[in-house]
Amino acid sequence: MSNNIYLRKGLDLPINGEAKSVTKKVIVPDVVALKPTDFRGLVPKLLVREGDKVLAGTPVMADKMSQNIVFASPVSGVVKEIVRGAKRKLLEVRIQADIQQAYVDFGAKKVADLSASQIKEAILGAGLWPAIIQRPYGIIANPEVKPKAIFVSAFNTAPLAADMEYVLESEYNNIQTAIDALNKLTDGGVHMSFNAANYSSTSFHRLENIIGHTVEGKHPAGNVGVQIHHFNPIKKGETVWTVSMLMLAAIGKLFNTGKYDVSRKIAVTGPMAIEPAYVDAYPGIAVRQLKDFFDPSLDLRYISGDVLTGTSVGKDGYLGFYDNQVTILEEGDKYEMFGWAKPLRPALFSSSRTYFSWLTPKKKYDMDTNLHGGPRAFVVNDVYNKVLPMDLFPVHLLKACLANNIDDMEKFGIYEVLEEDFALCEYVCPSKIEIQQIISDGIALMLKEMC
Repeated sequence: MSNNIYLRKGLDLPINGEAKSVTKKVIVPDVVALKPTDFRGLVPKLLVREGDKVLAGTPVMADKMSQNIVFASPVSGVVKEIVRGAKRKLLEVRIQADIQQAYVDFGAKKVADLSASQIKEAILGAGLWPAIIQRPYGIIANPEVKPKAIFVSAFNTAPLAADMEYVLESEYNNIQTAIDALNKLTDGGVHMSFNAANYSSTSFHRLENIIGHTVEGKHPAGNVGVQIHHFNPIKKGETVWTVSMLMLAAIGKLFNTGKYDVSRKIAVTGPMAIEPAYVDAYPGIAVRQLKDFFDPSLDLRYISGDVLTGTSVGKDGYLGFYDNQVTILEEGDKYEMFGWAKPLRPALFSSSRTYFSWLTPKKKYDMDTNLHGGPRAFVVNDVYNKVLPMDLFPVHLLKACLANNIDDMEKFGIYEVLEEDFALCEYVCPSKIEIQQIISDGIALMLKEMC
């Protein structure tokens, strides 16, 4: 097994709006939303009522299928509103935050003195178990299963992604504590992948008790699924866990301070962001609290996450539980006369050299949400293979998902992928097909039939 890989396939989107490494403001949370839709496969059981007082770390929901997995309030305050959709589906629990935050005291613990079962109980009891994601399928990890290994990506190559070194500059000790804790939950160790371009300059390379890897290449080199594929592929019947660097810091803070603290630096990015920068905030904050960064009179799209895999939440929406990035784009609802047939389009980027953007490789573009065409026939081509650095047959896997053919889905790699791994395939798709949705539907079928 190689500890160093160079990925020749991929694509870095040259989009304007990268956040400067400066924290512009500290956001005092107003209303914060906890959304069951952030967690794949969750059937939520509500544990609070409107008007209930909660602390940061108070259980708000539980998983009906595994009720020892709870979801805690990120802030202290009062449950303001419980939002339901069709058939009374739980959509959001909105909490009016206190000005001064108060926390449940879970008690600081020394990881070296704890057994694996005690570490599990501590993470479960504090509501931080949803930080651990299980593959295949990208669901919340089953605490009854022992994974063959745990994987962490120490860098993010998504468009305009937050700089992990800046975001976590003061979290080194917490991350080390979390690594020591998670090492007790697997025999395969904690694998951490670093960006080969700046590995020696980052403080993370000093972390102990890890199995280190370096990765060089364009996006999606930072995707943990791509890294697993190259370092320790998932086979049928195997389970691995993944944890983000943000959640490692939160787990470490739990053991070091006894608090459920998921506060984080959030990058406000995108071509339509005014002076893109970072803010200190919490997951679930309202987009409107970022009003200093955008002009509300314009027709904009507000994305929780990056432009390829994020969720459009709208001006009145809330940041997702796992996200530390907001991307602001102009809605691409303007008609273009002659469209792609125009001979010169200097303001547009083309990954296929349709236009002349390849002559200015360092230029950044004010991209919007225009698809520049509509869905058309799903034709066999090699464009996906140029941006997917995995030894898979993407077209075959997608067609197996469309056909609900579980045998072929297994054969062509459904255990190894999530939607994010196919995001670039969707971007370059000449047929304008919603490829990530096809993968999502395939995973949903596998969960229904195989779990």
